[in-house]
Amino acid sequence: MARVWVEAPRTVCAGCGVDNGAMSDPARAERPPTLDPVACARWALWPHATSPWLNEEIGRRMEDRLQWIRLQPKSWVDWAPVSGGLQTHAKLRARYPQAQCHVMETSSARENVARQTLQAPWWRRWLSSDALTFGAPEPGGAEMLWANMALHTHEDPQALLQKWHQLLAVDGFLMFSCLGPDTLRELADVYQSKNWPPACHAFTDMHDWGDMLVQAGFAEPVMDMERITLTYANADSLLDEFRTLGRNLHRDRFAGLRGKQWLAQLKNALLLLAKPQQDGRLTLTVEVIYGHALKPLPRLKVQQHSSVSLQDMRTLLGQSPSGRSV
Repeated sequence: MARVWVEAPRTVCAGCGVDNGAMSDPARAERPPTLDPVACARWALWPHATSPWLNEEIGRRMEDRLQWIRLQPKSWVDWAPVSGGLQTHAKLRARYPQAQCHVMETSSARENVARQTLQAPWWRRWLSSDALTFGAPEPGGAEMLWANMALHTHEDPQALLQKWHQLLAVDGFLMFSCLGPDTLRELADVYQSKNWPPACHAFTDMHDWGDMLVQAGFAEPVMDMERITLTYANADSLLDEFRTLGRNLHRDRFAGLRGKQWLAQLKNALLLLAKPQQDGRLTLTVEVIYGHALKPLPRLKVQQHSSVSLQDMRTLLGQSPSGRSV
């Protein structure tokens, strides 16, 4: 198990433009990612037996932020809890015991793991209704969407943000976390010194995430980040742990399988990560980005010919689907 050290967080309010670090550059959000979509799809299908401990730790920290949220959702979505954290899911259910929870997984294999872990026995569900369902709610049917450590491995994060926006009700909110650009910077330096292909894909900056949230229709996005330092006793313990955390999804990563000779070279290169201030342990940085945003009332662009969906019109008029005022 890695030792963990945490640096002081930074916060940015994308809506007001206030940051105690660098300012946002909207043009950067237009840059294409270095993600390989095929590799992303394969990783989304990878069967996890348990949730990675680092994701659980990040989920615990994000769950603690909910104490500052006034809205108590009556219905919420847990996006990909098997990789995001099954223990974190239990904490959320305890925080909102009366709320209807919709679990949405990225593959049937992961959904089976979630069902076995989270679903009550059949006889308990028969005796009383279970506030847990699998699958998406109706569009606009969730007041909170929780997505821990999901965005940075998705091949089209902008489309995913728009999907989350559609699932949320007006005044509902999104809570998410993902990895930031300083993640594995030490490993990237080692790979570069050996003239190897990139060690991992480029992670999106929190300012860009704020811009993408606004582009997807969210309002008042608030972003903050922290750096977590992981230390390992040796190369074997580092590699064993990182196999559970993810994969190199860069388009230009090493192609094909590599043998024992390559593995020996890699382990020897990882010794460059040793830091005297960490008692000679191998050291890696993980930058974690936390995001929160609201879904506002839909805005209609006034044009010569305008169109609006029936659902948006009902929302604007403050009516329920049956036609009664709400």
